[in-house]
Amino acid sequence: MNIAHFSWEYPPVIYGGLGTFVTEISQKQHSFGNDVTVFSLNKDNKLPTYEQWNGIEVYRPQTVDLSTAFFPCSDYELRSWGPYFKFFADVLSYNIISASQFVNLVVRKNKKTFHLVDAHDWLGILAGMIAKKELNIPLIFHVHSTEVGRSIGRGSHTIKDIEFEGGQAADGIITVSNAMADELQKLGFPTNKIHVCWNGVDPKKYDPQKVSKEERQNLRRRYGVADHETLLFFIGRLVTVKGIDKLVRAMPTVLKDYPNTKLLILGVGDMEGELKSLAGQLGIYNKVIFRTEFVNETERIAHYAASDIVVLPSLYEPFGIVCTEAMSMAKPVIVGAKGTNGMREQIIPSGEKQCGLHVNPFEPNDIAWGIIQALQSKEHAQVMGKNARDRVLETFSWDAITKRTLEIYQEFAHEDIVPLCRC
Repeated sequence: MNIAHFSWEYPPVIYGGLGTFVTEISQKQHSFGNDVTVFSLNKDNKLPTYEQWNGIEVYRPQTVDLSTAFFPCSDYELRSWGPYFKFFADVLSYNIISASQFVNLVVRKNKKTFHLVDAHDWLGILAGMIAKKELNIPLIFHVHSTEVGRSIGRGSHTIKDIEFEGGQAADGIITVSNAMADELQKLGFPTNKIHVCWNGVDPKKYDPQKVSKEERQNLRRRYGVADHETLLFFIGRLVTVKGIDKLVRAMPTVLKDYPNTKLLILGVGDMEGELKSLAGQLGIYNKVIFRTEFVNETERIAHYAASDIVVLPSLYEPFGIVCTEAMSMAKPVIVGAKGTNGMREQIIPSGEKQCGLHVNPFEPNDIAWGIIQALQSKEHAQVMGKNARDRVLETFSWDAITKRTLEIYQEFAHEDIVPLCRC
């Protein structure tokens, strides 16, 4: 197949799970014998406008600042974005210029044909809609999250409208969990278009055997964690939707029964000051370790390895690749399991294949309960970790995810596809 992706994030510009997903799926699609082209953001217009990256054609058209010209055409809501208005204008610029280059240069001038376009989230769907209209090419809308969910029911009406119209225009919709499929149906997305395909992880890369005992001990010592102490680990953006404030509030209850416990928080976000202040108010500042910066993938893997239990109490999490990464690193994972939360589909909370625990992420006491359950037996925690990795190997490898994605593509792509992939 000839596949085009429109993704706001792609190496070296990766902010979160969206960028990780498109990076991994595009490489795996290429390795299966498909021809893959990606249109992505040219951050600050300082990146190459075209390159071959791991066999994938990557276009990063230089954008222009549309904010001044677009402002008179904007409604009150967009104008109320203030300094963030430029971000919306930049998204618009990326979509328009990328779609124009795809249609006029890559297809019409260079005579390259495509079986379909896969546009990711509201950040890329406008380009996909333009390509579909201009070329009559099948369009997949890959929904990783929604504005309603990200904002806990609030958010931008403009973005909500873009997502809704993208769902109507697309030939097919792929979303990342059954929980997200339910949400999309409630938001009015056509039920018959929606297909579920989980995200994945590379178990060869996220392998606990590749991090030595010495590396783990050195990292723990760097944070002042003694050998007899248990290290809880949270990784993610420091924003309300990740439930990190509820986790901090759960810690005093945990520490009453298990005082030799520390929590390491790795991430950046606008709640940093609030979280540090909260830890101080609760009298647990010496038990909560903050590392408020982005780290590379190698260091992220080392952090999983050095921890004992991973806690991810998101209030809204369509899938949660960090959960899959932690599972692949053989860690028991405590996850939020209320509302739209794909992590509950990853974690088996009981029985022979238990690999973690489900908690109500809105309730600090329930988060504390889950942590205490995992702390009660070190041996059982290790069994849960082993089960977690076994589940990844069976269900969440990128090979399995890519094959499922290509099967969905085949339902909508132009009919001249043989074969689907060289798997």
